[in-house]
Order: sequence, then structure tokens, then C-alpha cells
Amino acid sequence: MITHRSATDDKQRLEDLIEMVQAGNEEVQNRLLKAYQPFVAKSVSDVCKRYIDPQIDDEFSVGLLAFNEAMLSYSADKGSSFLSFARLVVKRRVIDYIRQEQTKTAAASIDEPLEDAQLENPSEVNAAKAIYQDQVDSWYRREEIRDLQDKLKEYKLSFEELTVISPKHRDARESAIRVARVLYENEFLRSYVLKKRKIPIKNLVNYVDVSKKTLERNRKFILAIFIILSGDYIYLKDYLKGLG
Repeated sequence: MITHRSATDDKQRLEDLIEMVQAGNEEVQNRLLKAYQPFVAKSVSDVCKRYIDPQIDDEFSVGLLAFNEAMLSYSADKGSSFLSFARLVVKRRVIDYIRQEQTKTAAASIDEPLEDAQLENPSEVNAAKAIYQDQVDSWYRREEIRDLQDKLKEYKLSFEELTVISPKHRDARESAIRVARVLYENEFLRSYVLKKRKIPIKNLVNYVDVSKKTLERNRKFILAIFIILSGDYIYLKDYLKGLG
């Protein structure tokens, strides 16, 4: 029987099973889909803010397909555990589904015959869709920040600490972000950080035009940016575009 306890060996065993799924083992794939239905239902319920019945709610089917997608596309090299990655994929696919359904409903209402007093409805629908999209974006950002907060703990970092030690000047921040990109894009350096949960300063200094002293001073901020770059953070990465 497959369980999903939080022990380190169970985590490793789960990710070994994911590798078997990616190698084409359909038996393991079906067993995991069945075993993690409660996980999927909880993730979907978090989005819908209500109880999800696997037997009747379409959102659950969407979530289960997303969990299967996560099994097939997961890569440990990204630095996230499989369940963290799967939770994000499930929630995003359900949000997309809800958004599509609301768009269909809005389109249908526009196509219906309108009375003279209702001629303003199309613009109202568009305004409502814009508000809904803002709400979706806000939800995504909150979810990414929550996930990042958990990931920072694995590296013994916190938002509170980063607020204090982050470079105060824009030039210094951009320089640190450039260093983080080098750290992430270099396969050897990236593997070291993901394994050791720390920056190889002695090696890194050979790849960047920054002094060892500056690297040491901004070490935690660089590590935080590296975590964002190596994770599935669409909105946070978008914020970093154009910087560094």
C-alpha cells in the first residue's frame, strides 16, 4: 500500500516511484493516482473554498488529471519536492478551469437576447472578467509566496530576515540577482546548492565579477533569488524580469 508520510525515506521512496512512472510503469502510475486522491481533493478544496466530492465535482477530475501531469513533468533538479510541485500544478489547473467556465458563462450571457435596459451588459461582463482575472492573479501570487516561505525554511531563511539583510541600493540588488542567475544557470553550481543548501562562495567567485567579500555579505539574498529561479514561481520570476 502506498502512503505519503512526511519521513525523509518516504519522501525519497515517493520520488523514486515518480521516476518509475516517467519510465512508463503504468501500474505504479495508477496506484499513485488512487493513493493520492485525498491529497488532490484537499488541494482542489483549497482553491474552491468548499468541500470537494470526488464522485460529482468536475474540479476533482481536473485536479486528478493535473496530478498525473505533475508526475510526468516533475524534475527533482528544480529543487522542489514532488508534492510541493504537484500541489501547485493541481491548483493552477483548477484555477484555469474555473476561469474558462466563467468565461463561457459570460459569453453565453452576451449571446442571449437583451432588453433595451440591458444593453450595457457586455461592458459589465468585461469589467467583471477583468476583476476576476485580478483575483486569480492575486491568488497565484499569494500561493507562490506561501510556497516560497516553506522553501526558504529548508535553507534556514525567512522573509523577516531577508527584509533586514537585502541590499538597500538598486545597483547592489541587481548585481546580486545577476550572481543568482549565474549560480542557477551553471549546472555544477546549481547542483551543489540544491544538495548542500548553501552557496559555494570559493567556486562562485571564479564565475562572477564580484568580490568574495560582497558575495559573503549578500549571500542570503543571492540564495533567496536562486530559490525563486529554481522553483515553479511564474509571478515571482516575472517580477525579476529586466533586473540583473
